[in-house]
Amino acid sequence: MADKSLGQHWLKNRQILDEIADLTGSGALCLEIGPGLGTLTSSLLKRFDKVLAVEFDPKLAVNLPKSFPGKNLEVKNADILKFDFSDIEKPYRVAGNIPYYITSPIIEKLLTAENLPEKIVLLMQKEVAERVCDEKESVLSLFVKNRAKPTLGPVVLRDEFEPAPKVDSQVLILEPFEAPKYSDELFKLIKMAFKSPRKKLIHNLSSLKSKEEWKKIFAELGFDPDARPADLHLDDYYKLFVL
Repeated sequence: MADKSLGQHWLKNRQILDEIADLTGSGALCLEIGPGLGTLTSSLLKRFDKVLAVEFDPKLAVNLPKSFPGKNLEVKNADILKFDFSDIEKPYRVAGNIPYYITSPIIEKLLTAENLPEKIVLLMQKEVAERVCDEKESVLSLFVKNRAKPTLGPVVLRDEFEPAPKVDSQVLILEPFEAPKYSDELFKLIKMAFKSPRKKLIHNLSSLKSKEEWKKIFAELGFDPDARPADLHLDDYYKLFVL
C-alpha cells in the first residue's frame, strides 16, 4: 500500500513508463529517484547497463531487488536530498517519479551537484513543470534556466496513478549546462525582486536605488517601468545586476 505521507503514488501504465524511459535515453548508468514498486525501474533496466535506485522507504528498498533477480540493479535506502552524488561514475542520467512536496529541493540538488548528470527526466506536478518552462518567470524557473535547458514532456493524468493524486502530472526534461550561465550572486538580486511578486519590480528593488533611478535605468534598457518580477528573463536580470 502506498504511503501518502511520503508522496507515494504508483504509475502503472506501461506505455507511459516506457515513454519516460525513452526520454531518459540509454547508456551505462541511470540513477532512479524513488523507484517504489519498480515499475519504471523495469523499463530503465532494458535501456541502461545498470540502474542505481535511491529509495527512502526501507521496506520498498529491501523488496525491490527481489523483483529483478539477475539484473544489474543496486538499491540504496537513502534520502535523495542527503545522497552523495560524488561517487557516481560519469556519464550517468537521472529519472524518477518524484514526490510533489520536495520537487524544488530535488531539482536544486541535481543541478548543483559537482558530479552533474548529463540528462534529468522527472515526473512531477504539472503546475510545477509548467512553471519551470513558462515565459512568466519565477525564482525556480530562473534558477533552472541558469543551469539547464528545460523542456516539457508528456502530461500524465491523475487517474493513471494508484492512489490517484489530486492533480495531474507532467514530465520535465532537464539538460544541465557544464557550468551555470551566471554566478549565484545574481540570485540575491532575483530573490529580492520576487519578495513581493505582484508588486512592480521597481518597488521591490527600491532599497538598492531610488525609484527614480530605476525608472531611468529601465528606460535605458528598454524595460517597462511597470514590469512585475515575472516579466523579466534571466538575461534581463543580469543586465540589472551588472549596473
